[in-house]
Amino acid sequence: MAGFRDRVLVTLVVLRTQLPHQALAVLYGVDRATVTRAVQEVRPLLAARGFAVPGLLGVRLRTLADVFAYAAAHGVELRLDGTETQVCRPRAKRPGRRAFVSGKRRQNTIKTTAISDGPGRTLWAGAVRSGRMHDQTAVKTEGVEDLLHQHPTVRVRVDTGYRGPAKTFPTQVSAPPLPPAKDAPPDTIAYQQARKQQSSRRICVEHAIAEHKQWRTLQRYLGRRETFGETYLAIAGLVSDRAARR
Repeated sequence: MAGFRDRVLVTLVVLRTQLPHQALAVLYGVDRATVTRAVQEVRPLLAARGFAVPGLLGVRLRTLADVFAYAAAHGVELRLDGTETQVCRPRAKRPGRRAFVSGKRRQNTIKTTAISDGPGRTLWAGAVRSGRMHDQTAVKTEGVEDLLHQHPTVRVRVDTGYRGPAKTFPTQVSAPPLPPAKDAPPDTIAYQQARKQQSSRRICVEHAIAEHKQWRTLQRYLGRRETFGETYLAIAGLVSDRAARR
């Protein structure tokens, strides 16, 4: 390949379409190893760029601490949710093989956590972990609880998988209401209305995740599991560039 621009273009094609490296090598008239080296060179650069901030040209969020500081400074209500992507099954008798089996999907997956703002623009993605780990455990490990203590004005909307933080920080973290107890008087209409209202305010993060999944690579990941996190961050960062201009 002639220059860095060609290597970037090849990497973008791989991320977007998940075309085999051999096919791109034929198109560019180079060896397959050349395409692989180009992707290995450019992908970590894209992953390290961080996420674009709406309305703040040149400012990018790279860590969870950056996101919470930005939300506290600008009064942004965050939306947080997890997603999982099917990956190749580890070889038989390999240590840790069961760690990738998702209890929800019953498939080998890798999970990622995403954060968006109200309009559904990606502000952060990370907490990449094997499919067996619960979403709530992942964000706790990333230090979300410490950040909520540090920024008491930040508000976060989550789904039912994050009832732990919602119980610990009732004024900051909003989760869907609990269903009525079995021995309680039936009030199904009020419960459904409250649940729908909370869901309508949180669904924007699912729209952000859906934008990530428009890239074929994240619909079912066929590469090495060790590079999945880097790939997801690269794609999410590129999506945030487009979303920040909306």
